[in-house]
Amino acid sequence: MWYDGPAMQRHLLFIPGPVTCAQSVLEAMAKPLIDHRGPEFAALLARIERGMRPIFGTRADVVLLGGSGTAGLEAAIASAFSPGQRVLAAPVGIFGKRLVNIARSYGLDVAVIDTPYGHALDPSALAAALANDRDIAGILLTHNETSTGVQNDMAALAAAIGDHPATTIVDSVSGLGASAFEMDAWNYDIVVSATQKALSVPPGIAMVAVSPRGWERIAQAKNPRFYLDLARAREFAAQGQTPWTPPVSIAFALDVGIERYHAEGAPHVYARHERYARALRAAVGALDLELFSRPDAHSVTVVALRLPDGLNADAIRRALREEAGVVIGGGQQDLKGKILRIGTMGELTQTDILGAIGALEIVLLRQGHPLQVGSGVRAALEIFLGKEAAPVLVGA
Repeated sequence: MWYDGPAMQRHLLFIPGPVTCAQSVLEAMAKPLIDHRGPEFAALLARIERGMRPIFGTRADVVLLGGSGTAGLEAAIASAFSPGQRVLAAPVGIFGKRLVNIARSYGLDVAVIDTPYGHALDPSALAAALANDRDIAGILLTHNETSTGVQNDMAALAAAIGDHPATTIVDSVSGLGASAFEMDAWNYDIVVSATQKALSVPPGIAMVAVSPRGWERIAQAKNPRFYLDLARAREFAAQGQTPWTPPVSIAFALDVGIERYHAEGAPHVYARHERYARALRAAVGALDLELFSRPDAHSVTVVALRLPDGLNADAIRRALREEAGVVIGGGQQDLKGKILRIGTMGELTQTDILGAIGALEIVLLRQGHPLQVGSGVRAALEIFLGKEAAPVLVGA
């Protein structure tokens, strides 16, 4: 064990969520509970919705669901379509494929645009799939794919969709808040996010923004649903309530998380995530490792790297967790054992990033990977020093 001081008192989460949370966010969950049908909760709900709208880039309704991001995505699909309708899905990783599976579970006829792992969706491929087919009822897109470290250009995809009448659903669970998103300007109908990503709040609430056209489609949809019914969520939200008992303590935390987000300012939040991701990518290159995502597809919330033969992903992750208090992600499904994933979200500092890279260097050396000692840390530090004239950011 190399570290025996404060680093061993807690784990720093560099996974794609849940993330390390600020103390003030965690303390908010210790507040006494309130009546979820009373005026205090109604005020809390209204404040959260007001705070979330600019993060989504919308003036439309934002409803809250007790559940994970997947609950929000299932609610979007269950609420917006009818069995047998044709939808077009464009996954760029494992979570995009989950959208496909959800849609098929609800009896939808799903066509899929295949994109190789590590690549972003090609807008021209989306445009070609939609050309001369106005009967496609829905388009299922992913903003940011944590399984591959890929981020799509949502403005370019919106342009590729153009005036197609399909209802557009966007999984922005791990993207929203970390980079600019303009739901209204890009004409997306339903956008889903969750607490445990860029907003740096514990998991438990999905936030779903729905455009006026989205509500029209929901009113026409015939899919059976009960708990995951966005129309019912909207009906109760108008009364300052949720249909079912909400995770009140997580709502307290979300309220504080949103306040902290706006206090830092969206441009600073975007710059922080982008800078951390660039520092990690620079370190990966300096350590003679290969980035998994293509140069035009890098995520700002997750850096994925491909492991060469001879390096054991599970052993690397275990040593980092047990000996340095650094928790990173591994590959999933057919990427298991092939990649590592390092998140940039949460209450992390530049010092945390440098410490994690240094710990990774030690583990790689112990596994026999040839590298110049300190090269990864030095490469990341150069990125941070390039920003030294910029204002000091919260958590930076």
